[in-house]
Amino acid sequence: MSDVILRVENLNVRLNGEDVLIDLSFDVYDGEVLAILGPNGAGKTTLLKALLGIVPYKGIIKWREGVKIGYVPQRLPFIKDVPLTVKEFFQLENASENKAKEILGNIGLGEEIFRKKVGDLSSGQFQRILIGWALASDPNVLLFDEPLAGIDVGGQESVYSFLERLKEERNLTILFVTHELSIIHRLATKVLCLNKRMVCSGVPEEKLTQEVISNLYSGHVKFYSHKHKE
Repeated sequence: MSDVILRVENLNVRLNGEDVLIDLSFDVYDGEVLAILGPNGAGKTTLLKALLGIVPYKGIIKWREGVKIGYVPQRLPFIKDVPLTVKEFFQLENASENKAKEILGNIGLGEEIFRKKVGDLSSGQFQRILIGWALASDPNVLLFDEPLAGIDVGGQESVYSFLERLKEERNLTILFVTHELSIIHRLATKVLCLNKRMVCSGVPEEKLTQEVISNLYSGHVKFYSHKHKE
């Protein structure tokens, strides 16, 4: 059986006088892909920030010793004002030019983008650059906060295909926030349904019933399972 890479026990986060996360407990094991699903304001982004130790919390968050984490935020608008090329941006992570170009190719970006200014990139290109940058340090855990916002369908497909390959080749552990149920069925091995408290946790095919989704989003929501073709 795989080892526990992350243990969360009785996690509570209170920000600006409001309870954002309440009594949350779960484990993540080596090689798992955990999808975090919930409505706006459910605490999904706050959960990732608590796991990174950048918001105050009560309870236990225990990463296995020596774990290396890569993080892709939902958006990072201020960096686009920094006068860096894509090459220089990757150098901040001490990535060699060959390694950076290989990563960019894997997420569907050609070498011609390497010398462009970060501020000149489209939103979709920039979001993919952030994904590549998170991978440059060779992490064994990746945290994603809706990283595909603003990326076109073709770009999304290249990124998810890349993540599937990374998971298989490196046994990466991935935690990602998403609203796309089809992607959960394609990529996730476990789902955590969140609305400040845990609503469900387990294998997506078993837990993501119409009733659970409707309760989670407080209304009738149609959803479809996307089966990836080999």
